[in-house]
Amino acid sequence: MRLFAVLFAVVVLTASLSQAVGLANVTSKQAQAVMSKNKKMFLLDVRTPDEFRQAHLKGSVLIPLGELNRRVQEIPRDRPVLVYCAVGARSATAASFLASKGYRDVYNMTDGIVGWYQNGLPLQLGGK
Repeated sequence: MRLFAVLFAVVVLTASLSQAVGLANVTSKQAQAVMSKNKKMFLLDVRTPDEFRQAHLKGSVLIPLGELNRRVQEIPRDRPVLVYCAVGARSATAASFLASKGYRDVYNMTDGIVGWYQNGLPLQLGGK
């Protein structure tokens, strides 16, 4: 019972902290709704260049997760940021990193571009 109480407290604290720093987890369908309401959304793809060339969200900017620390200044602070990867793992790391750097309006797409595709949402195929 004590372990449950500790784990519950950690989950609540983590959720509260995420909200305090402006980090929200969203599904691909929720992300599409947020994007339709905010045309200034900065779309950040943290996958590899090869993954990006196969397909990406139209208008997204590629900064692979391994380069994020070095290139963080390329991400505007005055716009909301939607971070995505293939299935949500790398984007969760990137979104937490951005929140730790003071970004206040960050969305992590938890089901990634795979979820986006499975929901029949539009993709940009090929290209740079």
